[in-house]
Amino acid sequence: MEYREWYAYGVRELEEAGIEEAALDARLLLEYVCHTGRNDLLAHGDREVGEEEGKVYMDGIARRRKHEPLQYITGEQDFMGLTFLVDRNVLVPRQDTEILVEEAMRFLHDGMDVLDMCTGSGCILLSLLHYSNGCHGLGVDISRDALAVAERNRIRLQKKERAGNLWQDGCNGGNGIEETEPACRFLESDLFEKVSGRFDLIVSNPPYIPADELSGLMEEVGRYEPRLALDGKEDGLSFYHRIVAQAGDYLRGGGALFFEVGCGQAEAVKGMMEKEGYRDITVVKDYAGIDRVVYGWKWK
Repeated sequence: MEYREWYAYGVRELEEAGIEEAALDARLLLEYVCHTGRNDLLAHGDREVGEEEGKVYMDGIARRRKHEPLQYITGEQDFMGLTFLVDRNVLVPRQDTEILVEEAMRFLHDGMDVLDMCTGSGCILLSLLHYSNGCHGLGVDISRDALAVAERNRIRLQKKERAGNLWQDGCNGGNGIEETEPACRFLESDLFEKVSGRFDLIVSNPPYIPADELSGLMEEVGRYEPRLALDGKEDGLSFYHRIVAQAGDYLRGGGALFFEVGCGQAEAVKGMMEKEGYRDITVVKDYAGIDRVVYGWKWK
């Protein structure tokens, strides 16, 4: 079949399955399978799609019909201008989380040490290191499978940056010679259990969905994304309590703690930080006008 015919097939199948953005997902999946771009549907819609590509596309459409996230089908998601590998062991990086990275970047200076708690795919930490110079980072997660994805992203991003002579995070010091100490590493730990040392910034997007709301999540999230990364226990605030109570012991004087928070959680998290002595606490809204990021400084 021709390219445009496969696209029409994908749209019909996804619309029939009740996929909200059927046309967009059908096009993106076809572009992924055929290694094409956005303009190919109009400019080269009459091109013949190979038999093997057609089979792969049909399989992808069948998976998406079951509401499996498109990102798990393609294995990729763009975040902060970078492309990250994802699978069902990690959350799909979202635009809301870019707000967290952008706010942290405002205060990230060359040579700083960054801790990313509940790192998942590593997208937050690796983005911060990519857009800074000479910084070092530690990504922590309790899930070994998630950390395997983060490590693959670290290696993949490192290779791409070196190939483009853009590896600026300190791994090669800009001179093609590897440092003994890597700029980024990952650690399996239950929050701070196995963490040592002090950091200038601690960033975290912890599990924050209240347990009784998990069953009501859209199918793409509740059925496919890892429960371990979603479940914020009874009120969704369990991990914030634990992190706020311990983070000060791992921050240098004048260091900052940054959180992504769920809808309606900002004031509670701000209150926790105030009780632990954080100052100049700021709440930042996302693009929908929802309080999404809370951060403040710990002075000792």
